[in-house]
Amino acid sequence: MSKSTITIDIHLDEQKVPEQINWSATDSTAEMMQPAKSMMVAFWDAQEKAALRIDLWTKDMMVDEMADFYYQTFMGMADTFMRATQNQELVNQMKQNAKDFYQKFRESQVKENK
Repeated sequence: MSKSTITIDIHLDEQKVPEQINWSATDSTAEMMQPAKSMMVAFWDAQEKAALRIDLWTKDMMVDEMADFYYQTFMGMADTFMRATQNQELVNQMKQNAKDFYQKFRESQVKENK
């Protein structure tokens, strides 16, 4: 059995707000830790039947970057759900919800910038 390790380093300011997120994985081709502005990690606790989540972002993460990150995460979750369930109808709905979210975000940005 092989093993892979993912390491995440979070650098915090005095108020414990993330200033820097770096990660590495033993299966990665990158030799050094890679920077990230945001991360989402979720684990399924089968005993409690609950998702355990860690969502962090650095203070320099821009709102438009967060919207892009969420949109891409929603779309990725839909793809993962498809591989796991083959339920095309629900996957289509998830992707449409992601597109609607992103469109509403873009419309709100246009209104704010007027």
